[in-house]
Amino acid sequence: MRWACLVGGTGSNLRALIDDGAPIRLVISHKAGVGALEIARAAGIPQVVLPARQYPVREEYDAALLRILGEAGIEALVLAGFLRLLSDRVVDTYAGRAVNVHPSLLPAFPGLHAVRQALEYGVRVTGVSVHLVDRGLDSGPIIFQEAVSVRPDDTDETLSSRIHAVEHRLLPRAVRLLDAHRLEVQGRQVVIREE
Repeated sequence: MRWACLVGGTGSNLRALIDDGAPIRLVISHKAGVGALEIARAAGIPQVVLPARQYPVREEYDAALLRILGEAGIEALVLAGFLRLLSDRVVDTYAGRAVNVHPSLLPAFPGLHAVRQALEYGVRVTGVSVHLVDRGLDSGPIIFQEAVSVRPDDTDETLSSRIHAVEHRLLPRAVRLLDAHRLEVQGRQVVIREE
């Protein structure tokens, strides 16, 4: 499949996907000047900046996004630091073919600042979830989860660093499986089919 990676940050997950050989054909960022765009540029992957502030209505933003994706022949999406909720129209267009990574053990701490939320709550374990995108906020069927222990002296930065290491393993694996049509959703469960 032809994949687009939707980004908005440093690009460490994009780097992990590229290093794993993921078939990323387009990178789209909701912010200019982010590290992910430079990583895409260095890898020879076309990039598009689609600034959120130019589209005050979410549906207008997503119509522009869908137009760009359609023109590029994109068949699947991977979200890695893309901090925008997608409209139902985008989610429905890529139903079952859109993957997101989130820095918590969902359903705990959905949305923004999940690492900070975990630290403020005082949990002893948090982690990483890789899930299919649905119409809710970080609510799609979970492909992979892995726990990360929270240390008493952890800061947002130290805990994030250990979480990123897990993300860099799990996200490329999920993309590989979906690209090979080996994921099947049965109710809320994602089943990995044998090769």
